[in-house]
Amino acid sequence: MEVQVAPLRAWDDFFPGSDRFARPDFKDISKWNNRVVNNLLYYQTNYLMVAAAVVSVVGFLSPLNMLIGGTVVVLVFMGFVWVSHNKDIIRRLKKQYPTVFVVGIMLSSYFLISYLGDVMVFLFGITLPLLLMFVHASLRLRNIKNKMENTMEGIGLKKTPMGIILDALEQQEDSINKLADYISKVKE
Repeated sequence: MEVQVAPLRAWDDFFPGSDRFARPDFKDISKWNNRVVNNLLYYQTNYLMVAAAVVSVVGFLSPLNMLIGGTVVVLVFMGFVWVSHNKDIIRRLKKQYPTVFVVGIMLSSYFLISYLGDVMVFLFGITLPLLLMFVHASLRLRNIKNKMENTMEGIGLKKTPMGIILDALEQQEDSINKLADYISKVKE
């Protein structure tokens, strides 16, 4: 299946008034995780634009360090994903605690970058865009269009770059299983 780029959502949908934002329920981690994953899928092109703007500014100020930092993060991410596919205990950790897995990637990247280069480039050029995405995805309430688009992504009718990343982090299998359960209940 061919990878499709998700459309750029209208900025007034991406960042409307405070009525479409709410604090997540910290007691229900799975519901919070579901909100984050679905918003990451739905607004992925908007997040890419925001991250590109931040990375461009930092990259303009320190291009070599930004290149080194980006390379280190990508290599560490690929290493963590490879290890999680080959070691069962890490796979379970990644599935149960995705935030711990991502924090592990970021901390490992931080220590490697501090050894190789400029830590401030890592903080502002790599961590800041990820933090902005996570905060927005955590606070933004979903709408009907968001839910429909994510269902199409979840059942494999379309594949996007964020969907591929979330698959590598094993964060979309739950929605596919829930959909399969729902379809089997409807058939009964």
